[in-house]
Amino acid sequence: MVTGAAARFWLKRCRKWLGNPKRLKKRMMVQTDNKTNSFTLKVEDLKKYFPVHRGLFQRVAAQVKAVDGVDFEIEAGKSLGLVGESGCGKSTVGRLILKLLEPDAGKIIYKGLDISHFSAKEMRPLRKEIQIVFQDPYGSLNPRMTIGQSIDEGLRCIGLSRGMRKPRRDELLEMVGIWPGSADRFPHEFSGGQRQRVGVARALSVNPSLVICDEPISALDVSIQAQIINLLKDLQDRLGLSYLFISHDLNVVGYLSDRVAVMYLGHIMEYAGTEDLFEKPLHPYTLALLSAVPKIDIDGPSAAVTPLSGEVPSPLDPPPGCKFQGRCPEVEERCRNEEIGFTRFNGDHWVRCWKVKP
Repeated sequence: MVTGAAARFWLKRCRKWLGNPKRLKKRMMVQTDNKTNSFTLKVEDLKKYFPVHRGLFQRVAAQVKAVDGVDFEIEAGKSLGLVGESGCGKSTVGRLILKLLEPDAGKIIYKGLDISHFSAKEMRPLRKEIQIVFQDPYGSLNPRMTIGQSIDEGLRCIGLSRGMRKPRRDELLEMVGIWPGSADRFPHEFSGGQRQRVGVARALSVNPSLVICDEPISALDVSIQAQIINLLKDLQDRLGLSYLFISHDLNVVGYLSDRVAVMYLGHIMEYAGTEDLFEKPLHPYTLALLSAVPKIDIDGPSAAVTPLSGEVPSPLDPPPGCKFQGRCPEVEERCRNEEIGFTRFNGDHWVRCWKVKP
C-alpha cells in the first residue's frame, strides 16, 4: 500500500522529470485556442553566432555569423523556399526552428506561440508538430532497424496501440509509394529514392503540421528528384502540410514553393511570392542565380548567363555594408559602407538593396 508521503514523493519526482504539467498545459492552451492565426510559422530577426576558440585558454577570438537577422513567414498549408549557395546558413535556420540549436536572438513563433526559448521539456509536446526530411537518405535511417520499425517509432510516440500501428504504417507506406509488404526489409535493400520516401513516411507518422525539407533531393538522381518533388506536392494537397523547403536549386523551389526567400551570408536578400520573384527579380544576387538556371527557348537564343564573380566572403570576417558588395556588378560607394534593411517594393515584395527604390 502506498502511503500519502510516498505518493507525494513520487509525484514530485515525476514532475521534476516531465516538467510542470500545469505550465505545459497553459502554454499548449495558448496554441490550441489561437484558431484565428493563419500562419504556421513566423521568424523575426533570428540570429545564431558560433564562437571560435583559440589559444591555450580557448578564449573566444571571433564569431561565425551563420544566421544574422532572418525574417520570414509561412502560411498554413503553404510552402516557403529558402534558397542560396552552400554555407549561407539555410540548414542552420532549419535546425533553429526545430530547436536543435538555441537562437542567440530573435523570435520563432509557431502557431502564435513563441517557442524561441522553450526548454527541452517544454518542447516535448510540440515535437510531433514539427518534423524534418533529411538531405541524406542513406544516413537518416537506422541500418539495424527495418523500415517498419523506423515508422513504428513515431506511431508509438503519438500513443497508437500495437494493433493500430500496422494498418497506419501500411497506409503511410502506400501514401509515399512503397509496397506495405516490404515493411520487414532493411534500408540497404532499397534505392536512394525509396529510402527518401521512407524518410517522408517516417516524418508523417506523427501527423505534423510543419515539415522542414532540408535539401531532400540533392543526393538523388535527376530522374528521381522529380518523383520526390511531385510526392511532396501531392502530400501537401492531401494533408494540408506547411513546408520550409531548403534548397540551392531555384527550379525546384519555383515549382514547389508559394514564396521564396533568397539567402546570402546569413541574410535574406530578397523575399517575395514565387511568381513575382521569378518574373521581376530585384536584387543583383537573385538575378545572377536566375540567369544561371538552364532555359529552353524555341523562339530564339537563351538569355545570357550573368556569372557570379569572386568568392563568398568568410562568415568570420564579413564585409561592411552590403554583404554582397564584393561580388555585385552594380556596387556603389555607399554599398561598401552602409548596410540597408529590408525595403518593401510593389506590395509584398521585400528586397535588401540600395539600388531598388520603393
